[in-house]
Amino acid sequence: MAQLGKGKLNYRCPSCFMRDLDIDMFYNKDTKIYSCIRCQYRGTEEDVLKKNEMARFRYGAMHKRFDKFDFD
Repeated sequence: MAQLGKGKLNYRCPSCFMRDLDIDMFYNKDTKIYSCIRCQYRGTEEDVLKKNEMARFRYGAMHKRFDKFDFD
C-alpha cells in the first residue's frame, strides 16, 4: 500500500494487523495522533509502535521449520 503523505513513517494499524489486514494509518500533525482509516483505532506513535511489536510476536516463528513434535 502506498504512503500518501500521512506521516513521518508508514505505520500499520495494530488492530487491523491482528486481523491480518494491512491498513495504513493517517497522522494528524496538530494532535500528534495516528488514526486508522478502516477501524476506530487511534493512538500516539509510542502506542502504535508498542502494539505493532506485540503483533510481530505472532509471526516470530514464521520461517522456522518444526519437524519434531513431542505430544506424547
